Amino acid sequence: MCVEIKTIFMSSEIKYRRQEDQASYETESKVKLTDLLSRLNQEKKRERNSNIALSVAAVSAVTVFGIILSL
Repeated sequence: MCVEIKTIFMSSEIKYRRQEDQASYETESKVKLTDLLSRLNQEKKRERNSNIALSVAAVSAVTVFGIILSL
């Protein structure tokens, strides 16, 4: 036997809850620009390293394929 429970909110109650959520986000903490910039730089480094690894793998595959074809 399965019982389904539904919660019905009035539109004003939903608006009030959204305002409470926004207020809690505003009071929690502020974001520092230096933290964001350092995260951005770290992400760029990771992306650059993965691009280099992918390029090396592609060049290696082409080289091996060329060697096999020349034999």
